Amino acid sequence: MAQAFRSTNVLTPGGLRPATLLVERERFAEVRAWDDIPGSVPLQDFGDLIVLPGLVDSHVHINDPGRDWEGFSTATQAAASGGVTTLVDMPLNCIPETTNLDALEAKRTAAQGHAWVDWAAWGGVVPGNANSLLPLANAGVPGFKCFLIHSGIDGFQAVNEADLRLALAKLQRAGLPLLAHAELAGPVDSATEALNASGADWRKYSTYLASRPDEAEVEAIALLIRLAEEFQTPIHIVHLASAQALPMIADARSRGIPITVETCVQYLWFAAEEIPDGATEFKCAPPLRNRANRAALWTALEDGLIDMVATDHSPCPPAMKHREEGLWNQAWGGIASLGLAMPVMWTALTGRELSVQNG
Repeated sequence: MAQAFRSTNVLTPGGLRPATLLVERERFAEVRAWDDIPGSVPLQDFGDLIVLPGLVDSHVHINDPGRDWEGFSTATQAAASGGVTTLVDMPLNCIPETTNLDALEAKRTAAQGHAWVDWAAWGGVVPGNANSLLPLANAGVPGFKCFLIHSGIDGFQAVNEADLRLALAKLQRAGLPLLAHAELAGPVDSATEALNASGADWRKYSTYLASRPDEAEVEAIALLIRLAEEFQTPIHIVHLASAQALPMIADARSRGIPITVETCVQYLWFAAEEIPDGATEFKCAPPLRNRANRAALWTALEDGLIDMVATDHSPCPPAMKHREEGLWNQAWGGIASLGLAMPVMWTALTGRELSVQNG
């Protein structure tokens, strides 16, 4: 049965305007004039409230199947509560990790009857699974995620340049993107060793921030740009935190290299100067950087250099944050934000005098 929804503020491709939306079989069927309502169709009038299309969050860790941290039921209800009607689940926090067809089918089975919104699953690229990529592509995954540094999950190992080359050769044929956690281990390991040698206090946020320097992101992104240019295969940089990488991304885009980039709500909202020592609920990787860095990310987003905002929603049991000890090097890295992204971004856009039309 068709339904009609109307408002004086409906966000359409042409901007906000009065309109009536007709929905049939859970899909938008038509956009009509505000007062053009078929007589037999029930109407819900939202007055002056803004009516938006459902949001897509392409970076979510659901942890299902295999972990009791969160499942499809609660994750997708959180998504719906925040206006997210489609999400794409990352391949590493489930057991088994989504690196082959059997694992993909296990994930789909786990979701059956429990998903409140539409969802898809990224496939994973790990050392030794290059021959599994095309079968996963044929089974419907929209792309593949990899880590250039330890992922935090022992079953989802980081890849090196040789692994990336094998994967990109496969993805060339599939026409699908490679998504990359763009931090290299070398700068992180060196910084961490130096901090430990100096007796740094791991309760201080400044210690954690120093342990994951901008160079880890910048060097990783330089590698990815070089490979994207060579293979002419789309590479997507997930959760960009370091504004120092923006000039090389801009240069790559100007040369037609197929690089896209996202940042996350937390990088646009929080800043290092505001994070209390020991407050490990703020731990994520890459880390939350300073106010100047945040401002530069906003500028890049407003200019279109950053293509999208995702959440990197990554919950865990509270005990894994080790909040009582407050040691950043012991806490799980991840911020749970799936149901909060829209209101936080709305508040941020309002504060910057932006709207949903130009934000």
